[in-house]
Amino acid sequence: MAADTVKPVPRRHKNGDYFKKTIAYLFLVCGAIVMAVPFLWMLSTSLKEPGVVFEMPPEWIPETIIWDNYKLVVTESNLLGGFLNTLAVTLPPTIVGLFASAIAAYAFARMQFPGKNAFFMALLATMMIPGVVLMVPSFILYKYLGWIDSWKPLIIPGMFGAAGTVFFLRQFFKTIPSELEDAAKIDGLSPFGIFVRIMLPLSKPALATQAIFGFLGGYNDYMGPLIYLNSPEKYTLQLVLATFQDNYNAEWTLIMAGSVLALIPTIVLFFFAQKYFVEGITMTGMKG
Repeated sequence: MAADTVKPVPRRHKNGDYFKKTIAYLFLVCGAIVMAVPFLWMLSTSLKEPGVVFEMPPEWIPETIIWDNYKLVVTESNLLGGFLNTLAVTLPPTIVGLFASAIAAYAFARMQFPGKNAFFMALLATMMIPGVVLMVPSFILYKYLGWIDSWKPLIIPGMFGAAGTVFFLRQFFKTIPSELEDAAKIDGLSPFGIFVRIMLPLSKPALATQAIFGFLGGYNDYMGPLIYLNSPEKYTLQLVLATFQDNYNAEWTLIMAGSVLALIPTIVLFFFAQKYFVEGITMTGMKG
């Protein structure tokens, strides 16, 4: 009887769904190709001889693959030193700043205190201030503190968290059932204990997402190191790459080889963390 009551789906609806999916997949494939072309050109150029870089039509697969471009970049430049400097500048703000942002987000999401909404709106308002506006005042402040030509301006401010990260994590914390928190309070856990033992373990996708954003932001930062660093031995990876054009006299094969090597850590990071990244994006609610 149950089988007799099931109404078949009209063929017109099925054809319409197939058409929509086909259009969506074609759109995504075209977008993927557009995004991949610059990387493929960079990879192809890094393996070419200098004289064939700008040949038309472009030769995507070089007839003669020059692996020595990578060897020359690694041995003749300070690429490894720049990478280590970048890690030293990026990891402390990413780790400590993420923890600080998570504490603030937990307070805004779960705790009650006077002026909570006003403080939260003031925090969000700081996101509307263009970073360019803060460059000169920040430079004057750090110069007064004696932080110029050091990593301190690149590390210490980020260790206090970021407004965007606080907002993102707050939205995620609000999706966690309050019954878990009530049960923890009955068991005698303090607010900090609830945060460490319940909120953080349940928020791994959101934390991983923000860790990726924070790491990539510091890893790809060019303007900050350019403003505050003067000594070449303190240069981050982006500044080292920027010096390639002067050092190698616009030899694009070597410049692209260095760029490919600099891109490898970010690709590896996203490859291993993409599960948490996608899950963190999709699970973050938009509750008020």
